[in-house]
Amino acid sequence: MEIDGAKQPDVLSFLQIRGFQCVEVSSVGEALQALANGSFTFTLVDLGSNGTDEAAMIRSLKARNGSSGPIIAVTDRDGNGSEVPLDAEAVLHKPVSLEEFQAALNSLARPHADSADPTAEPDGRIRQEINLCCSPKMTEARQILREAARVDVTVLITGETGTGKELVARAIHHFSSRRTGPFIKVNCAAMPRELLESELFGYERGAFTGAHKLRIGKFEAAHHGTIFLDEIGDLHPALQAKLLHVLQDGEFSRIGGKSTLTVDVRVLAATNQNLERAVIEGRFREDLYYRLNVVQVFVPPLRERAMEIPLLANYFVQRYAKLYRRDGFAIPTVVMERLVRHRYPGNVRELENLIKRMIVLDDPYLTRISLPDTVSDAAPGTPPTLAAPDPSLKEIGRRASQAAEREAIARMLEQTGWNRVRAAKALRISYRALLYKIKQAGLDGARSTARSAS
Repeated sequence: MEIDGAKQPDVLSFLQIRGFQCVEVSSVGEALQALANGSFTFTLVDLGSNGTDEAAMIRSLKARNGSSGPIIAVTDRDGNGSEVPLDAEAVLHKPVSLEEFQAALNSLARPHADSADPTAEPDGRIRQEINLCCSPKMTEARQILREAARVDVTVLITGETGTGKELVARAIHHFSSRRTGPFIKVNCAAMPRELLESELFGYERGAFTGAHKLRIGKFEAAHHGTIFLDEIGDLHPALQAKLLHVLQDGEFSRIGGKSTLTVDVRVLAATNQNLERAVIEGRFREDLYYRLNVVQVFVPPLRERAMEIPLLANYFVQRYAKLYRRDGFAIPTVVMERLVRHRYPGNVRELENLIKRMIVLDDPYLTRISLPDTVSDAAPGTPPTLAAPDPSLKEIGRRASQAAEREAIARMLEQTGWNRVRAAKALRISYRALLYKIKQAGLDGARSTARSAS
């Protein structure tokens, strides 16, 4: 199918990004065979592609008891609608623009959410899950997200891992004027810089070895919708500059492309990092931080929302008991009390996975599943005593790096007589970053102690 050269996508990728599962055929016979084996949300037909009678082809597709769904016909004719088979619900003329294609999809077709797929996120589920967040702290977050949804601004969603930042992002999209457009999620920490750049911005055919055909990026796919950049704190500095340009002008170029593309996209970002600290340390662009942080929504950890735990637990039971064919599964009151006392370092995601395990193993009394920090025998009000876990290799490296950094800064401050401007230049960091690191390392206190001793 011929698409507008300025925005030529791979049609299958364009549809798959929007949640459609596609079946590609090259003849009427293959199409009829596919229709005999299942029903489709819609059928895209390139009229004139194989020299067959167009009206007869449309009629034969429609004759399959509606399994074809609405038919979107693509034709190279410039005449009026009388030349087009009346049974086609929409007609697009070559070269087809993405805007026309998306408009036809919006009016005629929506990807089917598989009811057995727990990752499907219909609008009703978003409303149901966001309404479960009824603690005072989450009520405040819900008020902010609803206000933010009304205005087309960037939103930064912060909070620990597993607290529900993606749910907040989907709720903002759902309550916004862009709800009929696509919602595209990108995990900025899931792939290296080179792959992430092509994922975000797409590439032209021949842009690099292996680029055999043009591919549209996530920003292009999110046109007239919302793009959700998860783990934004892990974005490579080079991509931070390109993202800033998109936020400022709504423009970018595909990798290997010479033309500039313009998109209408709302950007939501999420992180579990302290971006203000990352800015001071030079790991995150300050101008990008302020572009993203127009409105900030903080999602508190589950341990600060204990009143939601019974509601969430029962919701997950209702959702997964049916999926895993454990009808009648319920959590006893004594077990629910243990769940409420649990600290949940993994937050809502940990609770959800715990409920899944209980259902799959048919273990409502937690006889086969342990809760490491649950206090069962201690007196009420007694805080749990936890064994300190062994540090991970990453944590060991972080501590060693901090110790070496502290020693280097202390030595340079001594050499410069605590002239922090000279020390910052010698260490090749900004003066502001040095002040932050001195405070972080507790060197201000060390200096005060040394002065008192002298």
